Amino acid sequence: MAISHLLDTALDRSVVLGYTRLGSRLRRRWWPADPAPGSMVGRRVLVTGATSGIGEAMAGSFAALGATVHVLGRNAEKLAGVARELRVAHPTTEIVEEICDVGDLEAVRAWGEAFADRVPGLDGLVHNAGTVTETRTESPQGHELQLAVHVLGPHLMTELLLDALTASRGMVVWMSTGGMYGAGLESTPDGIEYRDGDYRGLQAYARTKRMQVVLADAWARRYDGTDVRVESMHPGWVETPGVATHLPTFRKLTRPVLRTAEDGADTAVWLIATRPESGPGHFWHDRVQRPTTFGWQREEDPAAVAAFLEYVAVSTETPPDWD
Repeated sequence: MAISHLLDTALDRSVVLGYTRLGSRLRRRWWPADPAPGSMVGRRVLVTGATSGIGEAMAGSFAALGATVHVLGRNAEKLAGVARELRVAHPTTEIVEEICDVGDLEAVRAWGEAFADRVPGLDGLVHNAGTVTETRTESPQGHELQLAVHVLGPHLMTELLLDALTASRGMVVWMSTGGMYGAGLESTPDGIEYRDGDYRGLQAYARTKRMQVVLADAWARRYDGTDVRVESMHPGWVETPGVATHLPTFRKLTRPVLRTAEDGADTAVWLIATRPESGPGHFWHDRVQRPTTFGWQREEDPAAVAAFLEYVAVSTETPPDWD
């Protein structure tokens, strides 16, 4: 066990080895057991961003375990196509299509209130919807679009579905990225909204992914001692349409060792299916909790965290109490 722990840590710190398919192949030799077949029969999961890549793979994995899967996307045609394929592959499971633009807070509120009325219990919620913009773009409410899609919309959705999650002892998982290690937490309104300096789409992506990790930890602390669990994770380096579009050079260099979408989805599925214990940070990769900062990075400044959380609460018109 000690040797496997040391090797696992070395893989994680090396990044290149740990984040590629090489890391997951090695870790499968010692990581926790897979969820039992049929372990999610009678349970209900919602996956956002489910029309391609990791989200689509995740929906298939949940369905294979017997769960009723709500697949959420903003494009009705793409969503119908994915749902049709899932129903063919998993004919004994229920697949429910949900149409919502996660980056539009008004749309999230309308959809979330309706969902909560018709679905009394939710066992799992995965915030996987994502976007990358090359230039600074705003949501219908005037927020930087990546912030709206990755942070504000998911936060509001979690608030709206909290009763359903509580009723089923549910778990929320935020799909972050290892790239968040390269970004600090923004805590001023202009910094959070990326109004300062030259806008860089991939940097905005990393910033909002750091925010997701901080927000998930705040949610976990807020509901510590209850039956609701909140975690975040990163999938490693995965072959996805987003990588092909926005990181073509990176993909060309790393394609032989990129993970499959199913590999990237694994930890989120395992977390919801098995509900492992976790501690402060609540950040996972390959079925193990990971540090939220590297050794040379300082822990988050509590004042900055508080300012960021207040901005999220005010922007989404949700309760500001994080204690």
